[in-house]
Amino acid sequence: MLNATLTIDPAFRVAPVNRRTFGSFVEHMGRCVYTGIFEPDHPTADEDGFRKDVLELTRELGVSLVRYPGGNFVSGYRWEDGVGPVDQRPRRLDPAWHSIETNEFGLGEFARWARKAGVEPMMAVNLGTRGVQEAIDLLEYANHPGGTRWSRLRHEHGSPEPYGIALWCLGNELDGPWQIGHKTAREYGRLAAETARAMRMIDGDLELVACGSSGSGMPTFGSWEAEVLDEAFDLVDHISCHAYYQEFDGDLSSFLASAVDMDRFIAAVTATADHVAAKRGSRKRIGVSFDEWNVWYQSRHRETGNPTDWEVAPRIIEDEYNVADAVVVGNLLISLLRNTDRVAVACQAQLANVIAPIRSEPGGDAWRQTTFHPFALTSRLASGEVLQVRNSSPSVRTARFGEVDVVDAVATHDDDAGTLTLFVVNRSTEDDLRVTVDLRGLAAHEVAEAWTVHDADVRATNTEQQPDRVTPHPTADVQLTAGTLAATLPAVSWTAIRLTTT
Repeated sequence: MLNATLTIDPAFRVAPVNRRTFGSFVEHMGRCVYTGIFEPDHPTADEDGFRKDVLELTRELGVSLVRYPGGNFVSGYRWEDGVGPVDQRPRRLDPAWHSIETNEFGLGEFARWARKAGVEPMMAVNLGTRGVQEAIDLLEYANHPGGTRWSRLRHEHGSPEPYGIALWCLGNELDGPWQIGHKTAREYGRLAAETARAMRMIDGDLELVACGSSGSGMPTFGSWEAEVLDEAFDLVDHISCHAYYQEFDGDLSSFLASAVDMDRFIAAVTATADHVAAKRGSRKRIGVSFDEWNVWYQSRHRETGNPTDWEVAPRIIEDEYNVADAVVVGNLLISLLRNTDRVAVACQAQLANVIAPIRSEPGGDAWRQTTFHPFALTSRLASGEVLQVRNSSPSVRTARFGEVDVVDAVATHDDDAGTLTLFVVNRSTEDDLRVTVDLRGLAAHEVAEAWTVHDADVRATNTEQQPDRVTPHPTADVQLTAGTLAATLPAVSWTAIRLTTT
């Protein structure tokens, strides 16, 4: 058995827990919308056609915010197609995902769904094939109280109250040559700045997100952020990061260390943003909107390619997640919390069916994938202040990231609620680990609850036939004695331990 020592002190503060860390993403892609969150003929469908079983799971997941409607989809999207009488909405080709978009679900449906789900909407505008005018038209339709062309139209469509969307993405992944309307950094930065300026003329309190690199492996990474912010620094609040992780060629050790890459990604983007601020003599700090992150086996998608037929809601990118995937998702959440002083928004992509924690079948059941569980527990248990965890643990050699700590952890301390929660992973592929935690200055009283995601079969999954094959189970060996916490963490596991401190 391996041994590690952690130290948690209330003075090791990072920043308050940001509820926007627990965002998700709904894109018109595959079956995320149609037969995912929206299926009017489903036995559980409500009066708006929303699947109530998926709504219940969304609330259980603890999602705080949802980004919509894309993603690659948004770069060719006409938002006007998705408003007004449904029987008058056009069917169009969606080149991004080689499918047919019926537009049965649009902005009004999303706003109603978001209210029912209890989530904050995050809206993206199309800066691929469209520009400033279309963005401010959309803003007027969504948020202006009334008395103008677009706000009157919203009234006529049955929504007299404004949607009140405060957070907006200025396009999506426009650094990528796969993107409809792909642009250079200068082209995009200029367009983003002018769009932001116009939107702020209508509402000066909006929060705006500029497109960062679509991945840290892009050849323009770093220079893209610098050039975009040179153009738009004074007009935007955040810049986006997107990252997806998968296990390559059976290299489980590297996969389990994926959060090392996320930490480096965030550090690089914030350093670039701060460099732009320094050049301008500005004290403004640009936030990170990590509005796409997850485990995604992109190599499988490349192998199968796009569908050959134009279909409505084709089954694409419906990854089935295993225990190792869940542990990595839990570790990525640790990274996001650890960087909560700079990560302003985070969205796990996506919510239903498409690389998602929730799966559903048309006319059938909905169930939790393995990755559902660390997200739901972290969202429920993280509160108060994020605390750094000082780590003294063995290391493991990985092919992709070199030497990394076997243990990774973060903690949150809620003084008002009298709780301390430790989130910790054991990245070892073979060895259990005994972790001892020094809780100096925290006056911990008892272990209130402790949960571990682990299985002897790291490839075990949840399916429609076995929806509860993998679930969190009470941590088998955890004790609190005289201010010291001790726990045994099995190999390839994620654990959350909540203590009372008053």
